Amino acid sequence: MSNSAKGLLLTSLGVFIMSLESLFIKFTNISSFLFSFYIGIFMFASMASTFLFKDFDYLKKALKTSFPFLLICSTFMAVSNIFFITAVKTTTVANVVIIFSTSALFSALIGYVIYKEKVNKNIFYASLFMFVGLFIIFNDKLEIGSVKGNIFALLCTLLFSVSFVLLSKYKDMNRVVLTAFSGAILSIIAYFFCDELAIDFKTLMIVMIMGLLISPISRVLLGNGAKYINASEVSLLMLIETIMAPIWVWIFLDEVPSSYTFIGGSIIVITLIINSLYTLKRENKLPN
Repeated sequence: MSNSAKGLLLTSLGVFIMSLESLFIKFTNISSFLFSFYIGIFMFASMASTFLFKDFDYLKKALKTSFPFLLICSTFMAVSNIFFITAVKTTTVANVVIIFSTSALFSALIGYVIYKEKVNKNIFYASLFMFVGLFIIFNDKLEIGSVKGNIFALLCTLLFSVSFVLLSKYKDMNRVVLTAFSGAILSIIAYFFCDELAIDFKTLMIVMIMGLLISPISRVLLGNGAKYINASEVSLLMLIETIMAPIWVWIFLDEVPSSYTFIGGSIIVITLIINSLYTLKRENKLPN
C-alpha cells in the first residue's frame, strides 16, 4: 500500500470514528463540565497506558520535543473540547459540525496572522463564502440556548485552528503524548466547574467508551494519517464528520437541522469541497 493510500485510509477511518462523538455526547444528560471531567480521565488513561509498552527514552524524548508548545497545544485542545461538548449539548449537532468544518480555512487565516504564512487568493474567496454560510446559520431564529451553542462551536473552532497551526509548525510533536496531556488538562479544568462528581453507571459506560476508544483512537488515526497526505486532502476528508454526525443523531435521536442550517451548511460544505479540489489540482501541477 502506498503512503498516499495509507494516509487516505487512516484519515478517513479516524474521521468516521470521530463522527460518533456528537451522538455519544447527546446520549447523556450530565453537565458539559462533568462530561469533560470524565472524558479527560479516560482519554489520559487510554493514551498513558500505551507508555507501558514503551521504554523510558521514548517518553523522555517525547517530552523534550517542543515541551512548551506541547503544553500550549494541549491546553488549547482541552478548552476546545469543553466548548465542543457544551455546543453539542446546547444546539443541534448539524450546527456544531458545520461550524467546526470551517477550521481549515480559519487555520489558513490564523497561520497568516501568527507566522505570516502565504495565503492564496482562493482562501480569501472561500473565507468570504464561509462567513456568508456562518452568518445564515447564526441568523436562525433559535432559542437563546441554541445561539449560545453556536457561539461555543465557533470558539471551539478558533481554538482548534490555533492548535492545528502550532502542530503544523512542530511536526515532530508526539501525538500520543499530546492527546494524553490534553485529556489530563481537560479533567483539571473541568473539575473546578463541576458542582459534583456523581455519575450513574449507564452514563459512565457511555463516557468510558468514548473516552477510552472513540476519541483517542480517532485522534491517533487522524494524526498518523495526516503525515502521509497534504492538508487539503485532510480538509476534504474532514467533511465525512460534517455529513455523518447529523445522520447519526437523526437515526438514533430524530434530531433534524433547521432550514437555515441546511442553507448555510450547504454553502459552507460546497465551498470547502471546491476549495479543497482546487488546492489539490494546483498542488499536483507543482513540480516534485
